[in-house]
Amino acid sequence: MTDFITVADVDAKLGQGWAGAGDAVLAVVMANAWLTAKIKRPLPSPVPDAIVSAGAQVAKLAAAGKLYKDTQREVQSKTVSAQAGTSTSKTYVAGSTDRSTAENFALDLIAPWTRRPGTVLLKRI
Repeated sequence: MTDFITVADVDAKLGQGWAGAGDAVLAVVMANAWLTAKIKRPLPSPVPDAIVSAGAQVAKLAAAGKLYKDTQREVQSKTVSAQAGTSTSKTYVAGSTDRSTAENFALDLIAPWTRRPGTVLLKRI
């Protein structure tokens, strides 16, 4: 796991007390794990400000217990009939969860680093 942010970085971005009743150190560790899983490219040193801002948002979510959620592994199916011969069916995974505003914002901030480079050179041997 890469250390993209520290507690001091998050304090600088969000101010003291950003963790509320949560554990600030654990929240930063979770944010670094989340960023490590998302970022696919090498980063310049020092870490870009957009990534530090994204990490701060994610750490705040982690401190509130909203970053990693429990999920279920079952598949469910629903069918709705309006009248005879007309129905709509939808199948989805019950464990899917909505993303929060902060998580969507963080994903947009780190978007340039989440995609792999587009050009791949192949050489025939």
